[in-house]
Amino acid sequence: MPVLPIARPARSVTPLLLAIALPSGLLTLPPSAQAAPDFRTVRLTSGLSRPLYLTAPVSEPDHVYVLEQYSGNVLRVDRHGGNVVPASPFLQVGDLSSGNEQGLLGLAFHPDYATNGYFYVNHTDSGGTTRITRYQRGADPAQADAASATPVLSYAQPQANHNGGWMGFGPDGYLYVASGDGGGGNDDDAGHTPGIGNAQDITDNLLGKLLRIDVDGDAFPGDAARNYAIPAGNPFVGLTGDDEIWAYGLRNPWRASFDRLTGDLYFGDVGQNAREEVNVQPAASAGGENYGWRLREGTIATPGVGGAAPPDAVAPVYEYAHGSGPLEGSSITGGYVYRGAVEPLQGQYFFADFVNGRIWSFEFDGSDPADFDGDNVSNFIDWTGRLMPDMGSIDNVASFGEDAVGNLYLVDLDGEVFVLQPVPLPASVLLLAPAALLAMRRCCRRARASGR
Repeated sequence: MPVLPIARPARSVTPLLLAIALPSGLLTLPPSAQAAPDFRTVRLTSGLSRPLYLTAPVSEPDHVYVLEQYSGNVLRVDRHGGNVVPASPFLQVGDLSSGNEQGLLGLAFHPDYATNGYFYVNHTDSGGTTRITRYQRGADPAQADAASATPVLSYAQPQANHNGGWMGFGPDGYLYVASGDGGGGNDDDAGHTPGIGNAQDITDNLLGKLLRIDVDGDAFPGDAARNYAIPAGNPFVGLTGDDEIWAYGLRNPWRASFDRLTGDLYFGDVGQNAREEVNVQPAASAGGENYGWRLREGTIATPGVGGAAPPDAVAPVYEYAHGSGPLEGSSITGGYVYRGAVEPLQGQYFFADFVNGRIWSFEFDGSDPADFDGDNVSNFIDWTGRLMPDMGSIDNVASFGEDAVGNLYLVDLDGEVFVLQPVPLPASVLLLAPAALLAMRRCCRRARASGR
């Protein structure tokens, strides 16, 4: 019988008290302000067609960009709301597969987007090949130049599921790409390496991997389809193994993110029949981690495959079992470590289960990777039913997102996007503040004069 994860009681977040550090009696906040919540969940937009991801360049604090899986639309949305869907897309990507886990899957903006206008999309074409393509912003910042399409990297997909698709630039300036094992079951169907599967095959096989490439160079000038270089520090450079590989042993990494404060990389990996997992790669990592699939599903031997863990396998920091309980589910959606303006949420890693709609968060406890055992977290919170939006409903979280200033978004495949917004100080408090601060200064001057 598989070992179930230890039940973690949900911890409520104490509402942030809107108080100013003043001598007693100088300012009394109205009761409504004292009990004010820290944040609210607001619907940013609705009426989208299978929105699958949201991100933003650091140079655009007023906009977010949303992908639609099958339409191929990249939408530039005003993050200040109004439930406005742009009349025309920023970009429309064509030649898409409409397989369930294929289509337009990922988007990443170059760190120097403000000056060079480069951004990258990850999509599965109609022939079942993953393609990473560079585009450039047009003269109008609200419109991309579709003719600027430049191929970067591609690899074939044996099946229509487990295509991964997330991309993101790391603190090192390199582009990271998450690829699934190619689909099917047990990583051993047609198109999978016999005996070991794609995820454990590191030679001529980019499936089931985390890739790291340098998009500012070109190590293949004679190949028009490969426009990137290999970072010299990648773990298999000069050794047996594909030079693009940064880490391996993944089944279907569904949504990853870099903690904008620490540089640590977090990603969810969708399990098969027993476990869902969250992995953390510390910012100091030199790469080369083996996350265990197909022999391991979470911390257990994969049912139906079995065998000991690979000797170099790294366990997840958190796992949960398949089922219908409050701490169970069927398909993880990885998220972000919150670094926005709501202080009580700082450091909480938000994630969800796509199938049952549950939403949780935790804080990584900072354990060494050698000690990862699926329970390396603290301050676990069950947010299910507590993130009640002002309009609409949060049903199937296909992705989380983050804007340029650190606000956290939830992307619902049903067509809605939600954002966690800090609740501002009530006007009554803001009006009282100048007088209160003046009283504090007077009090401090009296205290200094009396020697206290």
